[in-house]
Amino acid sequence: MYFIDVILPIPLRQTFTYSVNKDEAAFLKAGMRVTVPFGKSKIYTGIVYQVHQQPPHGYDTKDISEILDETPIITKTQLAHLKWMADYYMCTLGEVIRAALPSAFLLESETIISLNTDSEVDEASLSDAEFSVFEALQHQPTLDLNALRKILDKKQIMPHIKTMLEKGVVQVQEEVYEQYRPKLKRYVKLTDAYAQEESLRELLDEMSRAPKQREVLMNLFMMSAQSKKPVGAKQLQEKSDTSASVLNALVDKGILEEYHIQKDRIVYEGEEASAIKNLNDEQQQAFEQIKERFREQEVCLLHGVTSSGKTEIYVRLIAEALEQGKQVLYMLPEIALTTQLISRLQHYFAEKVAVYHSKYSVNERVEVYQNVLQKKEKAQVVIGARSSLFLPFSNLGLVIVDEEHEPSFKQYNPAPRYHGRDSAIVLANLHKAKTLLGSATPSLESYYNASQQKYGLATLTKRYGNVLMPEIELVDIKEKHRKKRMIGHFSDRLQEAMRDTLKEGEQVILFQNRRGFSPIVECTTCGTSPQCPNCDVSLTFHQYRNELRCHYCGYHMAMQQSCMACGNETLDTKGFGTEQIETEVKALFPDHEVARMDQDTTRGKHAYEKLIDRLENEEIDILVGTQMVAKGLDFRNIGLVGVLNADNLLNFPDFRAHERSFQLLQQVSGRAGRTKKRGLVLIQTYNAYHQILQQVSSHNYKAMYEEQLEDRYQYKYPPYYRTIRITFKDRNFQKNEKGAIWFGRALEQQLSGQVLGPTPPPVARIRNQYITNIMVKIEKKQSLKAVKRFISKVDKSFASIKEFSSIQVVIDVDNQ
Repeated sequence: MYFIDVILPIPLRQTFTYSVNKDEAAFLKAGMRVTVPFGKSKIYTGIVYQVHQQPPHGYDTKDISEILDETPIITKTQLAHLKWMADYYMCTLGEVIRAALPSAFLLESETIISLNTDSEVDEASLSDAEFSVFEALQHQPTLDLNALRKILDKKQIMPHIKTMLEKGVVQVQEEVYEQYRPKLKRYVKLTDAYAQEESLRELLDEMSRAPKQREVLMNLFMMSAQSKKPVGAKQLQEKSDTSASVLNALVDKGILEEYHIQKDRIVYEGEEASAIKNLNDEQQQAFEQIKERFREQEVCLLHGVTSSGKTEIYVRLIAEALEQGKQVLYMLPEIALTTQLISRLQHYFAEKVAVYHSKYSVNERVEVYQNVLQKKEKAQVVIGARSSLFLPFSNLGLVIVDEEHEPSFKQYNPAPRYHGRDSAIVLANLHKAKTLLGSATPSLESYYNASQQKYGLATLTKRYGNVLMPEIELVDIKEKHRKKRMIGHFSDRLQEAMRDTLKEGEQVILFQNRRGFSPIVECTTCGTSPQCPNCDVSLTFHQYRNELRCHYCGYHMAMQQSCMACGNETLDTKGFGTEQIETEVKALFPDHEVARMDQDTTRGKHAYEKLIDRLENEEIDILVGTQMVAKGLDFRNIGLVGVLNADNLLNFPDFRAHERSFQLLQQVSGRAGRTKKRGLVLIQTYNAYHQILQQVSSHNYKAMYEEQLEDRYQYKYPPYYRTIRITFKDRNFQKNEKGAIWFGRALEQQLSGQVLGPTPPPVARIRNQYITNIMVKIEKKQSLKAVKRFISKVDKSFASIKEFSSIQVVIDVDNQ
C-alpha cells in the first residue's frame, strides 16, 4: 500500500493521509497538487507533502480524486520556507499555503443544484421559496449556491435545499472548476484548399461581387508577405477597416481558417535595455562597502539619506547577480512604489523584470508565478510587495528589501501574520543568497543588529549631486491660532511658502495622515456624534459621497441633516482628513491643479500609476496625501512639503509611535528638493519643542535611535525583548474577558512577570466583536521555541474548554 500526506489550505494543524496506487506513488512528488475528498462531500485541492508506505493510525484512508500537475508547483526550498513560516509565526501550514499560492491554484468544489429527473414533483407541496428554486431550474439546468441566494434574496438557503432534497425535487453534487483561463489570441490563415495559385485566382475573381471580403483577402496576402509572423484576426480587421462579421463570413465559407495561440497577459513592449549609469564617488564607496560586508555577512543594511541614489546601487548589484545567472527579488512596502520603480528597472533590464502584487488579477499572478517556476528570462528580476516572497524561486542570488522600516511589510490579517523583511532574510538564507536592507530611516531592530555586527552596515551621507538636505521649519499653530493667523488648517507661514513655491513653477506636497473629510461629526447642542453600530469608533465624514463611513468594518450611512439624538440641525465637524484639506486648498488656490492620493482615490489597478504620471508630468501643482506620498517616491520638481498636523502621529498609543513619527516625517521631508535647489519642509504642530520634532528638524537619526533604544531597554521592548501578542475576540463581552483572564493566569504559571494584560486595545470592539489583548515579553536569552511550545499547549487546553469554544484566539509573533 502507498500513501501520500497532503497539506489542505484550511486552518488545521496536521497533514491528511490519502491512499494512492503504485503508479501514482511513483509519479507523485512533494509540491504537486491533487484534488482530494474531505468531510462528507467537499473536494479540496491539496499539496503533496510526502509519499510513503506508512498507514495512518485511527482512520481509514480515502483515495485521491485527481492529480492536477505533471511537475511540482512548489519547490523543495519554497516548501521548507513555508514550513519555517508556519512554525515561527504559530499558524498552520494550510494557512501559509493559502497565502502563498494564487487562488486559481487552490480549487475548491462548488455545490451544484439540479432537478431530480427520476421523481415526480407535487408542486402543491412546495413552499413559495422552494417553488421559486424549482421554477428557476426549469429554465436553467444547474444553479450554484450564490445564484440561489440571489433568487431567494436570503443568506441562509441550506434549510430550503435540505427540504427539497427530502422531497426528491433536486439533487446535489460537488464540482471542481478550473479558475485560471489562459489568454488566447485569434489568428487567421488561408485554408489548404486555396493554397494553390490557380484556385486562389478563381477565388479572387468570384470575390469581385463581395468587395469587403476581397479587401480582407488582399490585406492578408500583403501582411503575410511583409512578415513571416502569423496574422492576428484583430490586426487584419483593423487594416481592412471592416467588421468581425466579414471575417467570420470568410471562415464560415471555408476560405479562411482560424486558430488560437496562448499569449502572456503581461508583455513588455518598451525599448531595449540601456547601459547602467556610472556611480558617483559616494555611491561607489557605499557599493564597495556592501560588497565587502557581503564577503563576511549574509545581510547588509544600507543607511542612505533620502535622495542619495540608493536605487542606482541596487541596479548595479542586480546587474552583477544577473551576470551570474541568478534571480533577484526586489521587495517594496507599497504598490504605489512599484509603479515608479518598474519603469526605472525596465530601462536597465527590459523584459527581464516581472511584477507581482495584489492589484494584479488572479490570471496575471498565475502567469508571473509560472514564469518564475519555469525560470523564464522574463522573470529574472521580480519587483513586488510582501507577497512576492512566496514565489517559487529556484536560483535566488540577491534579495533587496527597500524602505525596510515600513510597517506595511507586516501582515496582520489573515494568518500567516508574517513580517516581509524577516521572512525575506530567512528565504535568502535558504537559497544561500545575500540580503540588502535599504532605508533612510532604518528600523531600530535593523540598526541595532548592524551595531551588534549581526548585519553589515554601509552608509550614504550625502544626497545625489551634493544637493543639501531640505530645510525643516517647525510652525507653532498654537501661537498662530492665538494671533488669529490661521485660515482653516493653514498657517500664514504655510500659505506664504506655498505661494512662493508655486510662483517658482515648483510643486507642493501636503501631508495629513488621515483620509476622509472629518473623523468626527458632532452636534453643537447636545454633543452627540454618530457612532458605528458594529465598532467602538465614531463615523468618519466623506464629503465626496456625502456619507458617514466606518474605516474598520465599512459600515456607511448618508450624512445626517439633523442630530439623531436631539433633532437640532447644528452639526459641526471635528478634526480633519485629506478630503477637507483638498477642499480648503482649492478655495485658497483656485487657479492651481489640486489632486489627492489616499486609499479612496487609488482603488483601481492603474490608479497609482495615473496619479504619479500626472505629478511627474507637472499636471498637478499641489498633491494632498496620506502616508502613501511619504514612501520612497522620486519626484523631481517638489519645492515644498507641508505637514499639517504632526501631533496625531506622536500621540499614538504604541511603543513604536515616536520611532514611526520620526521615520514618517523624515521620509515625507525627503520628497522635497531632490534635484538642484534645496527644498523646504514646514511642519505644523501644537508642540514645537517635542524631542522627536527637534530631531526631525535637524535630521538627527542617531539621537532618535539612542533615545528610543534607552526607552526600549527600560520598558523591555524590542530589540532587547521579543513580543507575542495574543488577541481574544468574541461577541459576548463577559465571556471574552473571562476567557482572556483564564489564558493569562495559565501563562503566568510558567512565564511569571513576562505577561502583560489582559487589557482592551484603544478600539475595543470591531465588527461587533469585543477585543482583549495579552502581551508576552520574551528575553533574548530565553528559548523562543520553548515559550511558543508552552503558549501552544495553553491554547490547546483553552480550545478544549466548552465555555470558551466560541472565542477566537489570534497569536501574533513579533507584533508590530
